[in-house]
Amino acid sequence: MMAGETPIPRPLPKAPAYWTAAVRIFDLSVGEMLWSRRTIFMGLVVGATVVISVFLRLLDAIGAPVFRANGVALSGSAVFGSFIWFFYLRFIVPVLGVFYGTSLIADEVEDKTITYLFTRPIRKGAVLVGKFLAYLACTIFVVLPSVVIIYVCLVPVRGSLGASFPDLLKDLGLLTIGLAVYGAVFAFVGARLKRPLLVGLIFVFGWEQAAMLIPGYLRHFTIAYYLQSLVPHAMPAEGLVSLLQSVFVDNPSLGASLFWLTVILLGFLWAAAVSVERKEYVLEQ
Repeated sequence: MMAGETPIPRPLPKAPAYWTAAVRIFDLSVGEMLWSRRTIFMGLVVGATVVISVFLRLLDAIGAPVFRANGVALSGSAVFGSFIWFFYLRFIVPVLGVFYGTSLIADEVEDKTITYLFTRPIRKGAVLVGKFLAYLACTIFVVLPSVVIIYVCLVPVRGSLGASFPDLLKDLGLLTIGLAVYGAVFAFVGARLKRPLLVGLIFVFGWEQAAMLIPGYLRHFTIAYYLQSLVPHAMPAEGLVSLLQSVFVDNPSLGASLFWLTVILLGFLWAAAVSVERKEYVLEQ
């Protein structure tokens, strides 16, 4: 450049497209999530169910009557269905949705690292979407293999792996949908509220449990109402809660359940992204 000439300013780099930015945030976040304390907690929870299934299989192998109820022999498929109902559908999937979904933005605020993400030339909403996809990949990577292991341990007991294999595929799809929907709902809660974890636990263990037992339309405002109609296994008849639910049974059709779950997923994920776009995050000193 000759002396006295005015330097020509370089053009600013063009911001990546929305989904390109989301994929980059996904790539950045998935490794962090897989090695986080929450993933260790998740591994312990799903690992406990695997240990229980292996223990039951060993007891059955030595002749202990662990696969009998009221004097009636239970098939491995029935016991596996109980695992899906009680451990995964009612506890693991909602809890993981709460713990991960509420932390997508809240953890960045708490660790004071959110400014590093928001100063990049990408949409703020893409940050949340990318972290949501990382959450979904992380939970699927840990949860679904545990279900397959439990299936292999339990179903061969007075049952056939091949005959119930379609139900396993349905279970894997159901749990994926559940993780996605709960995660989207609590991603919105985490983006909007200051104490999202408490609100999430109240919703899962308070509101959903109560609404499912009350006849009427309150259950239509729960996620569990639509998820339970997708379960390929019959609801276990044991227990007071299951008995009360069977009295007031009013399951929606398969099409209606998939429709409303899709609406909830996309609606809350969009609302969470919009909330992150519009909200000003002030870091506490």
